[in-house]
Amino acid sequence: MRIQPASTRVNAVLLSAALLLTSGGCAGEPVARWVDGSGQPTRKSDPPTVVTLAFAGDVHFAGRTLALLDNPESAFGPISRVLTAADVAVVNLETAVTVRGAPEPKQFHFRAPQRAYQAVRAAGIDVVSLANNHALDYGRDGLTDTLRHAARAGMPVVGAGRDADAAYSPWVADVDGLRIAILGLSQISELAERWEARNGVAGIAMGHERSRAARAVQAARRQADVVIVFLHWGQEGNECPTSRMKRLARALARAGATAVIGTHAHLLQGDGWLGDTYVAYGLGNFLWWRDEAFSNDTGVLRLTLRGSALVDTEFVPARISGTGQPIPATGAQARRIIDKFGALRACTGLSENG
Repeated sequence: MRIQPASTRVNAVLLSAALLLTSGGCAGEPVARWVDGSGQPTRKSDPPTVVTLAFAGDVHFAGRTLALLDNPESAFGPISRVLTAADVAVVNLETAVTVRGAPEPKQFHFRAPQRAYQAVRAAGIDVVSLANNHALDYGRDGLTDTLRHAARAGMPVVGAGRDADAAYSPWVADVDGLRIAILGLSQISELAERWEARNGVAGIAMGHERSRAARAVQAARRQADVVIVFLHWGQEGNECPTSRMKRLARALARAGATAVIGTHAHLLQGDGWLGDTYVAYGLGNFLWWRDEAFSNDTGVLRLTLRGSALVDTEFVPARISGTGQPIPATGAQARRIIDKFGALRACTGLSENG
């Protein structure tokens, strides 16, 4: 990974510029110059930075996948190579990481031991979203533990926090000079009012109010060159986006999102372009606790940036195995999943090209 804290990178750039301006630069190196009126150093001959981002769907450590934490370094299996190859990799961690708390009034409850973060890090994942309908399965005590264990493990999280400001704030990092922001939001209605982050109250960043979601994107855009919104939304078992999803996607695109990527429906949903914004409505299950929860087809979505422009998208197909691990698909199976993913665009209203 080539990630640096943004402040560190900025200081390094300014120091380098100052040295070049006073020394005239070294032979064969581009010399920084001042842009009229801006006071900012630039390099005339630097090519745009090329950065790859990887996104995958929902991750649980429960049922059959809990045993994978006996060896967290290999919990994700061979798909880790795809994730590690990206400069930034993101998944939805759909579980509380806690041994405390009381179950919330809902049907399914998921929690995992602290080793979950060790497994995620070992797989090459850089950020996890907690904006989903399971992060508070064991209440705010469970969420407090989930956030604390993440901090101790050095695992950045988005979409949840100790208050509204923290939950709606993006993760921002500098990758070779390109500032990238990742936001997490949930549009799931179950217990939404009870779980929403508020002033002074820990919780989840919600996407039900489109104007608030748009403001979060706009705030992220002021901090970064690229803004990706990672959403938990949609209807379980429905391979087509709902009208609510489409309305929110349009609002986020207008607000300046580079890409909008989703999970939750337990199966793949279509992708395409909404003007200049790339949208992938659903990446399905990924590391999954039960067999055939609507579909075992999955994969990793890889985005390529050249500077702030999104220039390529690629879906790397995989199939969830009997252990719950996503195994990269090959041959006819890979072709089938790729064709299936492409055909899902038909009900999205999205364009093939940006």
